[in-house]
Amino acid sequence: MEGGSRIAGQLEEAARACARDGGTLTELRRLVLRLILEAEGPLTAYQLLDRLKQTRKGAVPPTIYRALDFLLARRLIHKVESLNAFVPCIEPAQHGHQAQFLICRACGAVTELEDHAVTEALTRATARHEFQPVNALIEVTGICAACAQAGKAEPEAAPSPGA
Repeated sequence: MEGGSRIAGQLEEAARACARDGGTLTELRRLVLRLILEAEGPLTAYQLLDRLKQTRKGAVPPTIYRALDFLLARRLIHKVESLNAFVPCIEPAQHGHQAQFLICRACGAVTELEDHAVTEALTRATARHEFQPVNALIEVTGICAACAQAGKAEPEAAPSPGA
């Protein structure tokens, strides 16, 4: 599927998912989601606001934050906490999945994983401590394969225990 038609399909699926959940993917929310889907990488709220202002001159920070809150609540997007930025969800139809993120320190690429083995290991570990997690976000920083192959950067050595 071509980029534009792929994004149009994703937006329609998002609208259907919102309707199933009793919400509405308004024009503004759709526009913010489109900006995130079209982005080459993660975008901060202020980067999104700058892009939104190209079509909605009167957009202000609360405008973008309300749209982001809605999209996050519907799990159509994810917030990459360490970057304070937003990326689209790779499996928005599976609203309950737990994602893990690989973040390249050289190029800034963020790859979303959905590794069930990681989720199961975390579930077992929290159960051993009689802890009931509400949300789990795993972010791994390092160097992606493309940057490693290009010799762009070497990952920092992990600190030694007790350092």
